[in-house]
Amino acid sequence: MSFSFFKALRPKTPQEVAKSIKESLMALDTKTVVEVKALEKALEEVEKNFVTMRTMLSGDGESEPNLDQVSQLVEEICKEDVLTLLIHKLPILGWEARKDLVHCWSILLKHKVETNYYCVEYIEQHIELLDFLVVCYDNKDIALSCGIMLRECIKFPSLARYILESASFVLFFKFVELPNFDVASDAFSTFKDLLTKHVNVVSEFLTAHYDEFFDLYEKLLTSPNYVTRRQSLKLLSEFLLESPNSQIMKQYILEVRYLKVMMTLLRVFVANPNKPREVKIILSKNQEKLLDLLHNLSPGKGSEDEQFEEEKEFIIKEIERLSI
Repeated sequence: MSFSFFKALRPKTPQEVAKSIKESLMALDTKTVVEVKALEKALEEVEKNFVTMRTMLSGDGESEPNLDQVSQLVEEICKEDVLTLLIHKLPILGWEARKDLVHCWSILLKHKVETNYYCVEYIEQHIELLDFLVVCYDNKDIALSCGIMLRECIKFPSLARYILESASFVLFFKFVELPNFDVASDAFSTFKDLLTKHVNVVSEFLTAHYDEFFDLYEKLLTSPNYVTRRQSLKLLSEFLLESPNSQIMKQYILEVRYLKVMMTLLRVFVANPNKPREVKIILSKNQEKLLDLLHNLSPGKGSEDEQFEEEKEFIIKEIERLSI
């Protein structure tokens, strides 16, 4: 029996797995992609290597993964720049390969080698990879896979901060209203995580970009799409009610330029019997300003005048009887 037979039976080492993945992904070059048979063969090789990676990272169903091997694989994937290839080749991959990649992505990011998150640190050093994932929402074939991968990244404060501060963040205001419902919903889930997962990071971002952010957000709150308006209002109340955002909420509800939004938001706040203490304090301390502003509000002309006045009176009464 030949030596090559025994070699084929021997499980690959983490170094060999990383090398095989890299070589198979690099084979998906421009020339290969345009040749159908060559592409099919190359994609089969990628899928085979992804299955091996998945088994090494999460076990085979009968035995648990070897943590030393997992650590070695994570190190090699970063060392050989496989992480960059995994993201850049994502649009070419088949469904099975994308499914395995999404499964492995969470494990790769969360795994610590000693005290370090190697893959997170790698992304921090190649931060443009996050922009690539965000832009992928424009490709409906891979949008949902990229969304899952982005939300795994957002679990880490440094990566969430980068996306918030990046030029690509404003794209979410477009993505959440895409005509494809599944993609738009997924984009909104990612958008929500960005604004709620790390309250201190979000507070710093909103403080630094108050005008720019709320000007964009107002477009969601006044969108012709009912689902967008409802979800955006609910999300707004969620992140404004976080303790670090109390000053931002105070500034926002006293802004004259957001009159219509403020009316709706105040109704949500004052009608909530379980409103947080921070909200009670802000509403009470600014009671005089709010009442003065509300008394001077006029809906303008139109068929909604009566409803506007009813809501205004309701909010005024609630604020007047508010006590801490």
